[in-house]
Amino acid sequence: MQMTPQMGYDRAITVFSPDGRLFQVEYAREAVKRGTTAAGVKSKNGVVLLVDKRITSRLIEAESIEKIFQIDDHIGVATSGLVADARALVDRARIEAQVNMVSYDEPIGVEVIAKKICDHKQTYTQYGGVRPYGTALLIAGVDGDRPRLFESDPSGALLEYKATAIGAGRNTFMETFESDYDENMGMDDAIMLGLKALYSSTEGKIDPTTLELGVATVEDKQFRKLPGDEVKAYVDKALEVLDVEAEEEESAENEDDSAEEKDESTE
Repeated sequence: MQMTPQMGYDRAITVFSPDGRLFQVEYAREAVKRGTTAAGVKSKNGVVLLVDKRITSRLIEAESIEKIFQIDDHIGVATSGLVADARALVDRARIEAQVNMVSYDEPIGVEVIAKKICDHKQTYTQYGGVRPYGTALLIAGVDGDRPRLFESDPSGALLEYKATAIGAGRNTFMETFESDYDENMGMDDAIMLGLKALYSSTEGKIDPTTLELGVATVEDKQFRKLPGDEVKAYVDKALEVLDVEAEEEESAENEDDSAEEKDESTE
């Protein structure tokens, strides 16, 4: 019987395959790809986190599912992947933030805490007897007058983005961000861009009760999760605009189809 090329190389985290891959890390990334979609968008005066919580049963209380967490006054994270792993990383990040305040009497920098989280995640790809964290984080906050947005994956890799997404709907979100992102937009426009990407990803099905929004603004240097009534107001506004745009696009397509049929009939 012919053995598959990866046979034996995914039994331990410390074993590289002949082509230099760590299969356990790649499996952890797959756990993230199957998770709920989370997105972050930077604006000129802040940064927005958005998560579409997946409710698998009508018996679940939506409030009990938490995907956006506050780390410090000016920092928040959005998670995708294994929920328990994310919660453990959030607890560690909160401790790091408090240690920095006690040691240096100043709030921890967004990039500093992102690197600390990534350093911790990287150690779990290096030693036997452990497994990688099956979760990715979007770390958002404000450093002085500069909004910051970082993505950390299960390998411990760290990248800073203007706008990005993790989870099941990442590809659709990134297409929208690539085409519509503007560095000079304000907070409301950033939220609307995130909702537009969600609209495309869910084919127009946005439920404000399963949506979490968090914002950090340069003006007050505070991160906060938006209450349900504010989230609903943004969703209603987005749906009103996006539904009209969808109807206009559909009407234009129908007119094009009618024109083509007319041309064919005259030939």
